[in-house]
Amino acid sequence: MAEIKIHIDFCKGCELCTTVCPKEILAIGKNINIKGYQYIEVTDRDKCIGCGMCANICPDVAIEVWK
Repeated sequence: MAEIKIHIDFCKGCELCTTVCPKEILAIGKNINIKGYQYIEVTDRDKCIGCGMCANICPDVAIEVWK
């Protein structure tokens, strides 16, 4: 099973990761991080396949993925 971790204080809510996720399990949340941005949240961790596309596109290195 894959594991995904969002470092919420690094995320600026650009949503690039949402555009590349093949399972569409990433979405902008309603909560705000310490920098004042709404950050990305995982909507269904069980569907993550661990492809790492979200981590690769993230300009702020806010996402880690393990298989």
